[in-house]
Amino acid sequence: MKYALVTGGSRGIGRAICCKLSSMGYYILINYQSNENEAMATLEKVRQLGSDGELLKFNVADSAEVKQVLDQWNAGHSGEYIEVLVNNAGIRKDNLMIWMPEGDWHNVVNTGLDGFFFVTQSLLKNMLIRKYGRIINIVSLSGIKGMPGQVNYSAAKGGIIAATKALSQEVARKNVTVNAVAPGFISTDMTHDLNESELKKVVPMGRFGKAEEVADLVGFLASEQAAYITGEVISINGGL
Repeated sequence: MKYALVTGGSRGIGRAICCKLSSMGYYILINYQSNENEAMATLEKVRQLGSDGELLKFNVADSAEVKQVLDQWNAGHSGEYIEVLVNNAGIRKDNLMIWMPEGDWHNVVNTGLDGFFFVTQSLLKNMLIRKYGRIINIVSLSGIKGMPGQVNYSAAKGGIIAATKALSQEVARKNVTVNAVAPGFISTDMTHDLNESELKKVVPMGRFGKAEEVADLVGFLASEQAAYITGEVISINGGL
C-alpha cells in the first residue's frame, strides 16, 4: 500500500490532487479542518476512481494537533509510511496592508508557512529512513511576483518557496525530492470572489486554469519519472 497525504484536500485544487494521486495507485489521506461534508465528497470521488482513503481532521497551523493525529496514524500503521506529501492547505484574507488586521496576517502566514513546517517535519523522518519521498508544496504566483492586497498571502507563499529550495538540498541524498507548484488564476472556490471576466484579460491564454491541470503537474512531480527534479518552483499560469 502506497500512502499520500494532501492537506486541505476537501475542495478545489486539493480535491483534484487527491483524485489524481488515487488514479496513480495511492491510498489517499485527506486532511481537512472543518468541512467534513466536502472532505467526504472528495473521499467518494477517490473511491469512484478505484482507490480508497480516509479523512484526517486537523488544523495544520496547530503543532500539537498535527503531531497527535499523525503520531496516531503512524502507530496504527507499523512498517508503513506516507511517501508523498502535498502541502496544499492555505487561506486568503486579502486587504491592503495599511488596513490589514493583525489577525489576518497571522492566520494566513500561520496556515501556510507554519502548516508547511509542522506537517513536513512530522513525516520527513520516515521518508529519510526509507530513502524515498516526494514533498510537493502548492504555492502561488503571489509568492513569486507579489500581488497588491495580498501582502500576507504573498509572504506565506514566498516563505514556502524559499523553504522548498533549502529543504531540497538537505534531503536530496536520501532520494527525497522537494518541489513547489505555483498556480496563477485557477477556477476554484478560493477564487470565486475574483472578477474572472476582467482578470482573464491579463492572462496570455485568455482563461483561468483548471484544478485538474494543476493536479496533473503534481502527479508528475510525485512520480518516479520526476526523480531528478528537486528544489524547483514550477509555474502553471497560462503565461503570466
